[in-house]
Amino acid sequence: MPGLQGKESMVTRVLVVDDSGFFRRRIIEILEADARIKVVGTAADGKQAIAQVAALKPDVVTMDIEMPVMDGITAVRHIMSSTPVPVLMFSSLTHDGAQATLDALDAGAVDFLPKCFEDIASDKEQAKLLLRRRIMGVVRQRPVRKAAPRAAAPSARVAPGMAAAAPTPVPRRGQVQAVAIASSTGGPVALAQVLTKLPAGYRHPVLVVQHMPASFTPAFAKRLDQQCAVTVKEAQDGDVVKAGEVLIAPGGRQMTFRQSGGEVQVVISDGDPALHYKPCADICFDSIASVYGGKVLALVLTGMGADGREGARSLKQRGATVWSQDEDSSVIYGMPMAVAEAGLSDQVLSLRDIGPALARAGGG
Repeated sequence: MPGLQGKESMVTRVLVVDDSGFFRRRIIEILEADARIKVVGTAADGKQAIAQVAALKPDVVTMDIEMPVMDGITAVRHIMSSTPVPVLMFSSLTHDGAQATLDALDAGAVDFLPKCFEDIASDKEQAKLLLRRRIMGVVRQRPVRKAAPRAAAPSARVAPGMAAAAPTPVPRRGQVQAVAIASSTGGPVALAQVLTKLPAGYRHPVLVVQHMPASFTPAFAKRLDQQCAVTVKEAQDGDVVKAGEVLIAPGGRQMTFRQSGGEVQVVISDGDPALHYKPCADICFDSIASVYGGKVLALVLTGMGADGREGARSLKQRGATVWSQDEDSSVIYGMPMAVAEAGLSDQVLSLRDIGPALARAGGG
């Protein structure tokens, strides 16, 4: 029946993976309350998950981290190397949970949520709605096989008769005093790709808002610090903003800035409890604009929603430069799309081009 087939094709097919039968049933009940979502199978461990993904070809997989037989991180690696599919991880909001979740994102998972729904939202119905929205958001992601990453052509060679691609135009020296970056879903991996391109002796401070729980940002900053030539740390109240240092806004709080005695200092606060995002890119960008004026290079990377758009507008009104990530390289083309569609992007760039261009904009 053509009508039924068309209706079925619009349904997002989900595989639920968890060793707890109670949790699997709970997820199924929440997801199937939305007529656009159908749970097509379950698995109790990573090994079963790999087989079910190959057999059922789901649109999205929800994956626990700690399971018998095979853990979720190992399962994600296998899935991404054989039958890539968007994976949403469930994790605990602990130090160990943060480390494991970051490992899962490195392995190819596209997003994560706390396994305890009370940590997602105080209202249970709001938490259920958020889970369904995340599923519908990540289903549009086109995962790439981890075993066969897209290889770039050798940079030193150009095919006969073809001109090399022109490098991304960057602000002239003196036009930038600070770099501001906003990201959300897909951001941890994207930020690693960008920040690892920055050289030691980088001329500018880099101020980052990544939507992330409070228990995750210390582990995330520490991991980046180990990977990068520049120093990376979770920002603390009263920190002095320094050239060549990356400050990550702490999860669950707001990061703003103030001038004090010729220095720019970090202000960390709880902010308005009614605000959806903590940290919020709009609030951070607006504060950066008030301190640095137009001498800012702002980047809006992959993420769900539109956080960063109004902050980018505030920066643009003062003469700042704004770049946004392109759709093809974004896990979720929400935040960068909002900036681009508002006419605020000076450059729309692939993720692979952002790091090198940012390095040229402030290389030592």
